[in-house]
Amino acid sequence: MSPSKTVMTTSLIGLLFAGTSGLAAKDITATDFSNSRSYSSAVSTEGGKIVWLAGEAVLKDENGKSLAGDFEGQTRAIFASIEKTLAQHQGKLSDIVYMTVYITDARYGDKFVEIRKEIFKQNFPASTLVTVSGLAHPSLLIEITPVAVVGGK
Repeated sequence: MSPSKTVMTTSLIGLLFAGTSGLAAKDITATDFSNSRSYSSAVSTEGGKIVWLAGEAVLKDENGKSLAGDFEGQTRAIFASIEKTLAQHQGKLSDIVYMTVYITDARYGDKFVEIRKEIFKQNFPASTLVTVSGLAHPSLLIEITPVAVVGGK
């Protein structure tokens, strides 16, 4: 293994969901570059419940305020919505192992990386970031499609 590539096992302590208790772990492969961009090169898991989420995009925040033209606002609102959906399946954002992210302007990439780094802190999910010419509505700037593994190892 090259010096720039590391493999680590991350413990997610405190899983007490709907009668499921115990310790979940993810094996994460990361490089210096992937860590600097807040994603992992690979994430492996054993067991657990896989939760496949539909692509999430938002035009309004929780209070109904328009987020048209607000990349950061849309991104944060999407993660808040994903968090609520995962909670319905006894999961949380740290259970995300993979996400595909669609942005409408490549210049949003660095801002997305900052937000993802803030949300996940470390032990980032594997991720693909794609620039597209448009999404389902002209005011959408970002869409995120995550996959999570809840429980297990």
